[in-house]
Amino acid sequence: MSSLAPTLQAFFTDRLARERRASACTVASYRDTFGLLVAFAHRRTGKEPCRLDFADIDAPLVGAFLEHLERERGNSVRTRNARLAAIHSFYRFASFQHPEHAADIQRVLAIPVKRFERTSVAFLDRPEVTALLAAPDRSTWPGRRDHTLLLLALQTGLRLSELTGLVRSDLELGAGPHVRCHGKGRKERTTPLTRQTVDALRIWLQECGGGPGEPLFPSRGGGRRLSPDAVQLLVHKYAVAARSTCPSLTGKVVTPHVLRHTSAMQLLHSGVDTSVIALWLGHESIASTQMYLHADLSLKERALARTAPAETKRGRFKPSDALYAFLKGL
Repeated sequence: MSSLAPTLQAFFTDRLARERRASACTVASYRDTFGLLVAFAHRRTGKEPCRLDFADIDAPLVGAFLEHLERERGNSVRTRNARLAAIHSFYRFASFQHPEHAADIQRVLAIPVKRFERTSVAFLDRPEVTALLAAPDRSTWPGRRDHTLLLLALQTGLRLSELTGLVRSDLELGAGPHVRCHGKGRKERTTPLTRQTVDALRIWLQECGGGPGEPLFPSRGGGRRLSPDAVQLLVHKYAVAARSTCPSLTGKVVTPHVLRHTSAMQLLHSGVDTSVIALWLGHESIASTQMYLHADLSLKERALARTAPAETKRGRFKPSDALYAFLKGL
């Protein structure tokens, strides 16, 4: 076995689990990154994964792997940069464990992140929200579950992982109703609930049953929690169904993260300060919340309406000399 394999194992067990106490989502993301990287290196070098060394997974190979992610796997630049961040984290750890490979390690650490254009934030307006919430068939058990899930997602702006990770005990529906969730970096936050959401959740809790530790939104078979992929699919399904009553949804890609953006935009339209929205969404920095200000044209139009126009006179067109105009038109 080479020195790379035990170092990678130590990175997960010592660095991520013991020292950094990384969340399960972080560990899963890093695991997937190195699973893809090791498989790519195996195909390129022909070596068994346990025999790969730092000299094999060098800067040129890592660069080729990043190109492979974008061109062949169809990953976005954001995903490409997230994979590179995981690789950098491991190589920084390895630089202290194996100084004899310092040259190869430093070349990998020198690979820069790729710049990308930021697209505008996608969100739903109120008629689109109404159509989406009306799409589930509430005469069926899955329809009632999905309607409650969509309502909670739109009102709270929870991330997909936070939404699927909820259990019954995370809800407090008495005085000061709220939901507790564990977000990025193992940070816990509470989000207040509206009367409409509380009423829907009370009815749903009575119907689905289960103990305090049971998933809030279980799957139909076996009572296991819904997977992130399942939530992605059901949101897309209801967005497509809602197009029949709300044509503006045609052409829009509606995902669970779009529901999170919609919650933020509703708060912004209600006059809530961006610092409060950052706390609501669990943003690490208020800078992450500024994108909603850029995305909403109506806010900019209202700001323009409050400004005084510049004092300037309109110019008046004067035709040029006829001969000059003839020569210029040749």
